[in-house]
Amino acid sequence: MDCLDKAIQRKDDDAITSAPKRFDVVGLGVSTIDLFMVVDDFPAHEQVQRAESSLLQGGGPVATALVTLARLGCRTAMIDKVGDDWRGRLIAEEFAREGVSTDCLAVVQGHTSSIASVLVRKRDAARTIIYSPGDAPELFPGEVPREAISGARILHLNGRHLQACLAAARLAKKLGVPVSFDGGAHRFSEPLRELIGLTDVCIVARQFAQAFSGTEDLETAGRALLGSGPGVVVITAGSDGSWVCDAAGQSFRQPAFDVDSVVDTTGAGDAYHGAFLCGILKNYGLERCARFASAVAALNTGKLGGRSALPSFAETERFLSEYQRRG
Repeated sequence: MDCLDKAIQRKDDDAITSAPKRFDVVGLGVSTIDLFMVVDDFPAHEQVQRAESSLLQGGGPVATALVTLARLGCRTAMIDKVGDDWRGRLIAEEFAREGVSTDCLAVVQGHTSSIASVLVRKRDAARTIIYSPGDAPELFPGEVPREAISGARILHLNGRHLQACLAAARLAKKLGVPVSFDGGAHRFSEPLRELIGLTDVCIVARQFAQAFSGTEDLETAGRALLGSGPGVVVITAGSDGSWVCDAAGQSFRQPAFDVDSVVDTTGAGDAYHGAFLCGILKNYGLERCARFASAVAALNTGKLGGRSALPSFAETERFLSEYQRRG
């Protein structure tokens, strides 16, 4: 039984499994523009400080996971609403350059798109983020594009546009499309429990898992997440690696890969999500999925920005081969 079979624990009797698949992964979430600046120290008081370097780049957890998948050779599409401002134009242009379909990216006239300022401390790559959500309206459940979800092999979401996510997940279950969930650190809220119960692959940050389960023990937290519905649960913990378990009883820890230098950890978790889904699409076993995803996440820390160092599939395989020879 392959990884995807383990992930899919239930299908409705009327599941449509023969629908043509235009996309490997369709994502639903919020797309942003991120302004990165490398600084010596985070400001503790009013001051003027010169940044060593800066970068303007698209971001957002689901969006960056889709860009990761596209870099790895997968077909992806983004469902979201953006404003018709300069931010929205940059978001759409970057998706197009990366090969992420914008057919389901609605541009709302007279509204603004999300932007975040990310300060990265040079000596240790620590970050502080200031976020402005813009005023583009929420995606409504009735606006979820059925044809995009029926044409996907996997639906990926993180709970932004929550009611639309719930509608999309229910539709995906009806159509027999596996659902993947991204739970970021400090993003747990009680309404997400219902959404997690509709997912097949649940990949969450350590802090999210602890908040969900009420325990700091990751093994117990993983079992609690499995008990809520998913067939596969992954808990990511940065340099401490990741913990993987499934409904069939498999459980293991994947160590993080050491890299020569860490410039910026922004997007490492999003890259892990995208790469793990790529492994599922390629019918890798869980251990190979986790190893592949950890490699992509590690490589993505080598440059400023959440997407700058995302590798191709060939680059990732070469890294894994070289790492194995060194080890």
